[in-house]
Amino acid sequence: MSVETNETKIAFDQSYVSDFSKQRNEPEWLKNLRLRGLELAESLPMPKPEKTKIDNWNFTTFQHEVKAAKFDKADDFPEHILELIGKEDRTDNFLIQRNSTPAFQQFSQELKDKGVIFTDIATAVHEHSDLVEKYFMNKVVKIDEHRLTALHAALLNGGVFVYVPKNVEIDVPLQSVFWQEDAEASLFNHVLVVAEDNSSVTYVENYLSHGTDEESVANIVAEVYAGPNARVQFGAVDNFSKGMTTYVNRRGHVERDGKIEWALGQMNDGNTISDNTTNLVGDGSVADTKTVSIGRGDQKQNFVIRVNQWGKQSDAQLLAHAVMKDNASSIFNGIAKIEHGATKANSEQTERVLMLSEKARGDANPILLIDEDDVTAGHAASVGRMDPIQMFYLMSRGISKQEAERLVIHGFLAPVVNQLPIEGVKKMLTGVIEGKVNK
Repeated sequence: MSVETNETKIAFDQSYVSDFSKQRNEPEWLKNLRLRGLELAESLPMPKPEKTKIDNWNFTTFQHEVKAAKFDKADDFPEHILELIGKEDRTDNFLIQRNSTPAFQQFSQELKDKGVIFTDIATAVHEHSDLVEKYFMNKVVKIDEHRLTALHAALLNGGVFVYVPKNVEIDVPLQSVFWQEDAEASLFNHVLVVAEDNSSVTYVENYLSHGTDEESVANIVAEVYAGPNARVQFGAVDNFSKGMTTYVNRRGHVERDGKIEWALGQMNDGNTISDNTTNLVGDGSVADTKTVSIGRGDQKQNFVIRVNQWGKQSDAQLLAHAVMKDNASSIFNGIAKIEHGATKANSEQTERVLMLSEKARGDANPILLIDEDDVTAGHAASVGRMDPIQMFYLMSRGISKQEAERLVIHGFLAPVVNQLPIEGVKKMLTGVIEGKVNK
């Protein structure tokens, strides 16, 4: 069996998937999940992002497994990796994935002694199989949602597992760097973050590749589980090159009095579908989502930022800011769904798109879906060009037009940039913004 997508066959069949799983010495449950995903991919439809046609996007041209060498020591990292993890003030807990190869990890003994798990997904399914199986594409993201989630399960080739036991609070960030070194290498990454009752963790990830037009695919799923009274801070900077078609699904599940905070910098140069959904299941649960993006060239992007609220007195805060230039276009759908019975729930959302050229297009759609009377909710949206009054004010102080634009854009995107908890990552995102704006 081969899978047909957009009238093009993906050259992976049951034999290939079984052999791939066997080579990795995976447990039976994961091999069966892969095969089920491959079978489902034959019949499931592609996702249908609103107002974005993906019929001609590349989801089929890629190399599934491109191995890379491991690093012997941190001093061997290339400069751009060193800048991310910090040269002088380096975090003690980080993992580097090179293509689909886990290439280096540093993890403190103190956290290990507390029962914290932070490892690549391949190691996790060997050493913590029952724990991974409990949460993997089970509570948060389902394998049968559409063809891309099914293919993700079938072709999984990288990722990270983070587990924080009950009553353990981690006051230092855990960081992953996923580096697509070879342009044809695909990333079918799965990130699984589990924070049990009364625990806390900060996790930050970076996706990066070198500038190239060579085609490949990133199919990324992140599942975040926050147990009762647990807190998860999840930061990410995605910076794939133009040839990479990206589907990224970051989703959270929050129990009673739990909280997930998202700070997402979506800086890809290629076509992108991004789904960031949080399910507030427990009473008093909280979701705080901040997203920034810059689009340029002929890039097409579609972002869904959604919070589903079942819990009483649950609270959702959604903020998205985007800058579009050249011929780029982006759709931002902010969706708050308050279910019947979620009394005293609150939801606030804001989407703003700044366009820097006449041909750039942005669409901001705040959507409230409310099935309960006793709630509070609000939304705001704006799409427009650079404020001439702001520009006049800055230029009247002797600032050049280019520098004035730069200052306005940085101020516009600052609410998310400032939320990232690792200084090196914050600097990296600032640098990416600088490069995209000035090109």
